[in-house]
Parts: sequence; C-alpha cells; structure tokens
Amino acid sequence: VQLVESGGGSVQAGGSLRLSCAASGRIYSAYGIGWFRQAPGKEREYVAAVSWSGDSTYYVDSVKGRFIASRDNAKTTVYLQMNNLRPEDTAVYYCRYSTLSGRLTDIDSWGQGTQVTVSS
Repeated sequence: VQLVESGGGSVQAGGSLRLSCAASGRIYSAYGIGWFRQAPGKEREYVAAVSWSGDSTYYVDSVKGRFIASRDNAKTTVYLQMNNLRPEDTAVYYCRYSTLSGRLTDIDSWGQGTQVTVSS
C-alpha cells in the first residue's frame, strides 16, 4: 500500500496549485483520503479529506471555501485543488488513508510529502 504526493510548488499569494495523491497496491475503499500539512516549526495538522467514493468531503475552517478535495473515479488518484493560497498555507503536504474526521489508520505511513510555498 502506497500513497505518493505530487504537485507542490511555489506560487504567489492568491495563486492556485493542485496536489495529487496516487494510490497503489490494495485500495481500502472503506476509508477516505486525508490531506495533512506541516509548516516549519509547527506540528502536522489535518486539512481536508474526501471519501473514496468522492461523495463526502471535510475541510478545516482555515481552508474551507478555498480548497477542494476530490477523487478521479477513473484513476486511483485523489486531488487537493488549492485556490486563493495564502502565505500561511506554506507547508509540506501529505496524504494518508483516514476517516473524514482525520483519524489516521495503520494502513499506511507518512510519505515524502510535497512542498507548497506561498510568497506574499
């Protein structure tokens, strides 16, 4: 079981990025895919999640209305569309199997993540 993040980069405030989370191996469709981030000097935090069906999503207040989590039904890939980015969104972003409330599972572990840098 492996989830691999990609799509990070450097943008100016107000810009957009789309992160991808590609799943390989056995798919655990009973769980969703959660997005987490860790900024320099801060603890890792839960950001958003999407159910494997794509029908349900959850966002923390700080990204609500700006980020959209979705799943490509034709692929085993989950996306995090990030719009109107702010400097405080700067972090390494990770995806993991999780519940919609952000509870992690033992299915997988932390990967390399993808760096998002937002300049003012």
